[in-house]
Amino acid sequence: MSFSVLVVVGDKKGRVGVGLGKAADVSSAMRKASTYAQKHLITVPLRGRTIPHEVRIKVGAAQLIMKPAPDGTGVIAGGPVRAVVEAAGIRDIVSKILGTNNKASNVYAAFEALKRLKQI
Repeated sequence: MSFSVLVVVGDKKGRVGVGLGKAADVSSAMRKASTYAQKHLITVPLRGRTIPHEVRIKVGAAQLIMKPAPDGTGVIAGGPVRAVVEAAGIRDIVSKILGTNNKASNVYAAFEALKRLKQI
């Protein structure tokens, strides 16, 4: 029997990473996942407390829309996307998950969306 663990790491200052670890026991899988995520951190361009522009992305069956929001709006996002966005340090954003309800797919879609952001 094997365990899979999906981990989101971030410094809440614009850097975030996602890692998947598989092993015979949970602790080894978590260690592998967090090591991978820390080695593959990306820097997210921020404009104040939000993202610089809107992003629409489709990864597999997961579709995601992320929009910048005015100060004080907060994080309006579903659970998997919220984890990625908060780990990156984004405090004001509006997002919508379309398509699949698979949490892992939605985490990967959120990560890919943040990768595609450009500083304007």
